[in-house]
Amino acid sequence: MSIFRQALGDDFNRLHPMLQKRYDLPSGTSFKASGIMKKISGGPKWMYPIFRAGVSWKLLFPERGKDIPFTITNKAFVGENGESQVHWERIFHFGNRRRYFNARMSFDKERLIIRDYLGEPSLLYADLGFLVTNNGSLTIRSLRQRLVLGKLEIPLPRIFQGLATIIERFDDELGLYHIHVRVRNPLIGIVFSYEGMFSTDDDV
Repeated sequence: MSIFRQALGDDFNRLHPMLQKRYDLPSGTSFKASGIMKKISGGPKWMYPIFRAGVSWKLLFPERGKDIPFTITNKAFVGENGESQVHWERIFHFGNRRRYFNARMSFDKERLIIRDYLGEPSLLYADLGFLVTNNGSLTIRSLRQRLVLGKLEIPLPRIFQGLATIIERFDDELGLYHIHVRVRNPLIGIVFSYEGMFSTDDDV
């Protein structure tokens, strides 16, 4: 069973049918799509070195812009520990430059949340809470976060956290998925955000 079905329980059936299709990823299956990010923005100029360094972890990047082509691939698999996982590969195409925002997710059966390891190799960890709204869209929020240094994981005080809110829905009129990601720090404000639309490769 998909880790996202497990996290949402009966609420999974309240998702828009196309979002159910997108997140119904049992081990051995995948979801591939492509689209355009209408806008990628955020972060004060002094944070540029941090975003630039994040390129090495396939986590952050300093480029910003409008109408940026991107692709997303989700692959569900069974990890070495026998745990169901989903790998997220998000690629943003800034001309000849490819920038990544990758992650690996699994389901915590005791706390009923999704565990999210961000970057390759993992540099950040976040608990994720999933919520289905009345119109069938999906809201994902990051909760507790940790800095990952090899096998060592250090809890981050809230003032150092990048608190993410992701809203994903399906536009029936356009026949496209719509996504809006916003990462906010309690002191700095918005440090990273993107918004765009995409379709599965089968639909292109």
